[in-house]
Amino acid sequence: MTDRAEHAASAEARAAGVSVPASAEDRAVAALARAASVEMTWHDVEQLADCRSLLAPGTRVFASHLPGQEWRQTLETCVAIRQHGFEPVPHIPVRKLADRSAFSNLVSELVAHAGVSGVLVIAGDTPRPNGIFSATVDALRAGVLEEHGIRRIFVAGHPEGHPQILDHELRRAEHDKAAFASTHGMQITFLTQFFFDAAPFVDWARIMRAQGIGARLVAGLAGPARLTTLFKFALRCSVGASIRALGSRPDLFARLATERDPEPIIRAIAHADAESSLGDFGIHLFSFGGFARTCRWLQAIAVM
Repeated sequence: MTDRAEHAASAEARAAGVSVPASAEDRAVAALARAASVEMTWHDVEQLADCRSLLAPGTRVFASHLPGQEWRQTLETCVAIRQHGFEPVPHIPVRKLADRSAFSNLVSELVAHAGVSGVLVIAGDTPRPNGIFSATVDALRAGVLEEHGIRRIFVAGHPEGHPQILDHELRRAEHDKAAFASTHGMQITFLTQFFFDAAPFVDWARIMRAQGIGARLVAGLAGPARLTTLFKFALRCSVGASIRALGSRPDLFARLATERDPEPIIRAIAHADAESSLGDFGIHLFSFGGFARTCRWLQAIAVM
């Protein structure tokens, strides 16, 4: 019996009320779910109350920054996340910042009003910078985060490449960010865009380790959502090899169409880690407007 068939049989037995010992892979998947972070938008604030019983206190909840969103909405979302007992992590697309002063004022407000201690720093989707920051590392080198006591930073990881950046340039940028964090006493985590197939993440993780980068690597995954929703966001976010693979792998497309949740990908990553350690890694769930639904799904997987 294959691992997938064995898991399916165990799941059916549990659903029927039969006690089935958890396998090592089940335990690994549950542990990843318990330590997972979740992403929400400012539109999801009203769902936070429902999630207090679904997520552990202190769970990292990322506040995304949508096109056209104001910084005030990011701040208000982070305040709400903190008030509900979670750890807010705001997205800061630095190309939207006018200058160093604007960056400093934003971080100051986030720290003072929402108790923010970690931020996701990304370049952002703006084709041209609004100010002096063109890339993530430009903003890191400005020293603003250190001035305000921010020692935990999250940056983008690109296991499937980037439509506008060559792979060797991505690897150099990853190395530069990791080196910056190391020399400035900061804890860095690479958080990926979401994907539909585990292989690119596993390959990327092994490349990072081979290059001596020991930073935490977090697989960004799409939470349970309708297939049309996944495709819409995949195209908007330039998800690469995974979406191309759907055209050449009918089995992957069929699985995605029927399951519509990230458990098979999490299992594949856990299996790869068991075969050859991927180092420090975790998972992150993008909710795509279904924040409470994603939290309910995570709670169910965490007690597997």
